[in-house]
Amino acid sequence: MAYHKVNADQRAQGHSPYLDNDELQATALELEWDMEKELEEPGFDHFQLDGAVQHHLGNSQSPDLDLEPIQPSSSPKGRFQRLQEDPDYVSHYTRQAPKSNRCSFFQILKVFCTALILFIFGIVIGYYARKKCPSPPTSQEPNNPHIYHEILKEIKAENIKQIYRDLLQFPREDDVDIAMKILVQWSSQGLEDVQLVNYSVLLDLPGSSSNTVTLKNSGECFYPSGQQCDRETKTLHSQDLLYSYAAYSAKGTLELSLLEDAGFGGVLLYADPCDLPKTTDLADKAFMVSLNSGGDPSTPGYASIDGSYRQYRPNLTTLLVQPISAELAKKLVSLPGDTVQKDRCIHLQLPATGKKVISLNIQSVTTYKTISNVIGYLKGTVFPDRYIIIGSHHNGLNAYGGQEWASSTAIITAFIQALMLKVRRGWRPDRTIVFCSWGGTSFGNIGSYEWAEDLKRVLQRNVVAYISLHNPVRGNSTLHPVASPSLQQLAAESQSFNCVEETRCPGSNVSSVQIQGDSDYFINHLGVPAMQFSYEDIKTSENSSFLFEALFPVRTTKTEELDPSFSLHETIAKLTGQVTLQIANEPVLPFNALDIALEVQNSLKGDEGDIPQLLAVAARLRDTAELFQSDEMRPANDPKERAPIRVRMLNDVLQSLEKSFLVHRVPPGLYRNILYRLDERTRQFSVLLEALEHCKLHQSNETIQAALSEVLNSINSAQVYFKAGLDVFETTLAGKK
Repeated sequence: MAYHKVNADQRAQGHSPYLDNDELQATALELEWDMEKELEEPGFDHFQLDGAVQHHLGNSQSPDLDLEPIQPSSSPKGRFQRLQEDPDYVSHYTRQAPKSNRCSFFQILKVFCTALILFIFGIVIGYYARKKCPSPPTSQEPNNPHIYHEILKEIKAENIKQIYRDLLQFPREDDVDIAMKILVQWSSQGLEDVQLVNYSVLLDLPGSSSNTVTLKNSGECFYPSGQQCDRETKTLHSQDLLYSYAAYSAKGTLELSLLEDAGFGGVLLYADPCDLPKTTDLADKAFMVSLNSGGDPSTPGYASIDGSYRQYRPNLTTLLVQPISAELAKKLVSLPGDTVQKDRCIHLQLPATGKKVISLNIQSVTTYKTISNVIGYLKGTVFPDRYIIIGSHHNGLNAYGGQEWASSTAIITAFIQALMLKVRRGWRPDRTIVFCSWGGTSFGNIGSYEWAEDLKRVLQRNVVAYISLHNPVRGNSTLHPVASPSLQQLAAESQSFNCVEETRCPGSNVSSVQIQGDSDYFINHLGVPAMQFSYEDIKTSENSSFLFEALFPVRTTKTEELDPSFSLHETIAKLTGQVTLQIANEPVLPFNALDIALEVQNSLKGDEGDIPQLLAVAARLRDTAELFQSDEMRPANDPKERAPIRVRMLNDVLQSLEKSFLVHRVPPGLYRNILYRLDERTRQFSVLLEALEHCKLHQSNETIQAALSEVLNSINSAQVYFKAGLDVFETTLAGKK
């Protein structure tokens, strides 16, 4: 038979005429399988195996099995099929239905049942796996704006008010204790990764007794508030008196003349009554101010981590500096108490004649203390290495300075709460959102500086934007949005659908003025686009930012008097949440490159910036920005033309737009990021205006030439950066073609 011949052939092809047991068993199994398969072929219903009888087919003459080799069949049905196809072939065999048919039925039934069981089992596993570990959301265009609405509608005024009051229940403890309680609160809202980051830093704290100012001519002694020195006043207002000082001033006692022209050794700081908001009563209040420009004074430019070299710098100036109230300033210069005449405010001025000698006594104490930052992460699913930072701060100065820290902390906590409700239902942002509550803000933004210096290399690459919540409700008359030029359009658009009370924010103008608080490092050292929404009094928003640096003693009820319903807090929370969600989820960062170029051209208008070289390079910047906006940003915002690699390249360019405008040298009090103006009244580059003033005083143009060079190089650097981005995109597109 054919199967015997095949077996013989297989054995003949081996290296040995003998097979071991394993090989023999394997061969037998193969033969049995081959035989059953061939017997199942059509046309063999009457074929019957009989091992005892040899039947002869055709002209076979002998039962000898040593037949000539049988060639493989070209038919897909095997060698026996060829016999059936032979017209001379006649079958002489009959048999019952083969057993293999019954086996095949049971095998098919077995396979079907197994598959059905596995299918049902898979459905059950998938259901519970999805229930416990929800799959990431599918791609959305652009992350479904209705999702933003669902999140923001969970932010309610009454909820913020309750969080605010809960925060004020904290005992008056040090920075670390308050930070720890905020950490617990954020963790209880569901934020998964919350950290307490501590730094040991050099702080200048009030001494055991208040600083004093004494008129040597009359012997009268005054506290900084203007009250005369006596034990009763000192006892009743000990905290306010102690905290009326300039941190990091020189210490000691000094006599000086108010009219001394040169060689002075002391400074009296006061807020002119004409600059104070009419809604506040601060004329008889002294204040605290820090002379520290930022970070731990003992580790300038590097983080205060264990093992760092410490420079003991108790004084950041050789001058004795003392803040005083406007009332005390009037007494010292002998001006009448009423400085308002016919609806016109008269600024305080020194008298033309007369000379007064005063004695300053400053007793602050410098010591190392631990300050804490609370850092919480909500990881993104698409770009987890890109960060949007939202920053508030907590107060380590007991109740001095009021409770504005509790306002900012309540707002950021309410936003976390609303976000985590959505996260628990399976949603996550595309980019990582980082929540920060900074410590040591009152002493020079120490907590934010130290953390950013610690993570500088990571933040330079990863931070996309900084959203500030520093003192969000400092007035109640107008909404004051501030944003870097690339974010001004986003800030303006967000106001149209997030104001709780439309009359309180009727499309307020967005400006790029210097803002106070912990955004400082991110704006001036990292070149990160920043934004801040706050309610202020109109008069305050128009004046210099010095008032924001001054920390006045404020009643604990001041916040609730400004916003009794907390609707202003709700508006700030929703505006902040709206821009945060858009930056965190839009496939293309919602930054406007052309607005930067327009801001530069506007800042060069006027005699100060009328320099041909500056105007020419600013025009080139605008042309390049327009080309970048039309050729790269618009196509990328179309989902049909959006390629992931090009979107990532585009976002990398947008993320670093403002880094070109960081200059190396600026006068004290001005931003290194020249895109920000000193105040609302300034339209030109503040660094150029300051240099012109210096030029007029010193009859030298060296300072103005240096400032012009800084501005020129910044604008040129931005233009080159835009052009390089365009060249990269063109090269990539040409390579694909």
